[in-house]
Amino acid sequence: MSQTLLPPGWVEKLCDPYAVIGISVFADDRQIFKRYHTLAKLLHPDRHAKNCNPDQKLATAIFSHLINPAYQQLKHRQKRLIAIAMLRSDARVLEQKPLSSQSAIAQEIMKMSTPEAELFYEEAIACYAEAQYKSLDQFYQVTQQITILNLVYLRLHKPDLFLPQKAVPIIPEEEVNPVELTLTDVKPVLTNYSQRHYQRAIEYVRLGKWTIAVQELRDAIKLEPNNSDYYALLGLVHLKQKFMGMARVYICQALKLNPKNSLALKYAPELKIQLGENTNPKSMAKAMSIAALLSRFTQRKGSQVKC
Repeated sequence: MSQTLLPPGWVEKLCDPYAVIGISVFADDRQIFKRYHTLAKLLHPDRHAKNCNPDQKLATAIFSHLINPAYQQLKHRQKRLIAIAMLRSDARVLEQKPLSSQSAIAQEIMKMSTPEAELFYEEAIACYAEAQYKSLDQFYQVTQQITILNLVYLRLHKPDLFLPQKAVPIIPEEEVNPVELTLTDVKPVLTNYSQRHYQRAIEYVRLGKWTIAVQELRDAIKLEPNNSDYYALLGLVHLKQKFMGMARVYICQALKLNPKNSLALKYAPELKIQLGENTNPKSMAKAMSIAALLSRFTQRKGSQVKC
């Protein structure tokens, strides 16, 4: 496959392997492999060999000349450290520029506290990744936005955070006690894929593995976005990490979808959520802010990439 099938400059400009794959700079081996496997299903040449899709050649070129090299780099931890070092060098260049000259996403994230920036970064990466390969016409711009997000995020952290050889979660895990979830707190799990994610999340919550539980719940919400149980458990996860604002957002959303959700009702008093607050537009302002910001940052020629 000739590299000329890619638009000029793509290989040189899309040099952030994390952005090409569509993952955060803290992704571990499991997350990297899972994302690569997903992209292989979408874009692998074998999948498109007998397909008359006009994007067939572009999809194959992207997979061969961008995704494969990025995965080869990220699957080795030492090479990941080299990639981080290169991105950090680019982040220092970005830091020297006036804030007013940077992108809207850079200006917004720099205004946030560190915990808020971490949560925003994690949510934004997930949103961009979902949209990144849905349309190859928007792939280049979305990937560039992920690169900018990575650079801005790296500005917020000291270099020694990336020295450990083992994977580092985006939200550092502290010593935790297992969470007791009774059968009255969580509903029986059936057999569809979203509920399998939910069941795994319950087990991770019981073990105090917050980061993995968040990912499983996000996957469940993508498949079943109106299930109050998923939002309630996600709210509990943020509560246990002491991210009270985000916990309120998800508990309120759970109550908005189902005012009788037992898990949301159990923790609503601890979060000082008043009865009926979930129907107040102000109580959901923070939840909507992330979606609104991401919509603005993914605009392209009058169209939007929706998360």
